[in-house]
Amino acid sequence: MSAPTTNVERQAARHRAPIWGMLIALIFGGIMGAAITLTATSGDDPEGADTMIDGRTGEETVTE
Repeated sequence: MSAPTTNVERQAARHRAPIWGMLIALIFGGIMGAAITLTATSGDDPEGADTMIDGRTGEETVTE
């Protein structure tokens, strides 16, 4: 069984927009992944990391 006659130029024009969309999504995902990785590994202490709650009394104590 042979393929029907195809117009390669017309097919290329029809596929151009979806290919650009996939490329943009890939770039956006890479940027978001890098941003999440940099945020998670920044080394900064999260807010409230300098307080500790005593499990017996429930008192907050400031750690150094």
